[in-house]
Amino acid sequence: MSKSETPAQLIEARIKGLADWRGETLARLRALIREACPHIVEEVKWRKPTNPLGVPTWERVGIVCTGEPYKDKVKLTFAKGAAVDDPAGLFNASLDGNVRRAIDFFEGDKINERAFKALIRAAVALNEKKKPKRA
Repeated sequence: MSKSETPAQLIEARIKGLADWRGETLARLRALIREACPHIVEEVKWRKPTNPLGVPTWERVGIVCTGEPYKDKVKLTFAKGAAVDDPAGLFNASLDGNVRRAIDFFEGDKINERAFKALIRAAVALNEKKKPKRA
């Protein structure tokens, strides 16, 4: 990332570069994440020649989730998803892991916005709860 490119600008470029339902979905999820936690920090991680725009990442006292567009889906991976309550059953991927959980959004999927924002808030609360104590 050059000094002129902020994480927000890189995420916007990633969304605009998709120019299909995946861009619209990632943009909507991003807006919901920001609504759920106005103090969330956007970052871009894991930039490399094969993925110059990197992976959009939302953090609050650690990674909350990442958003990655694939050919047939948009995947939101929650870093500590296995420890987050999901009463609406939104997690539908990476269910066998001990730490992460993900939601795969496919073309035409409806987003349960209320449940999604509650999930974001629960993931943020988990991170804040495990915040290391200062000496």
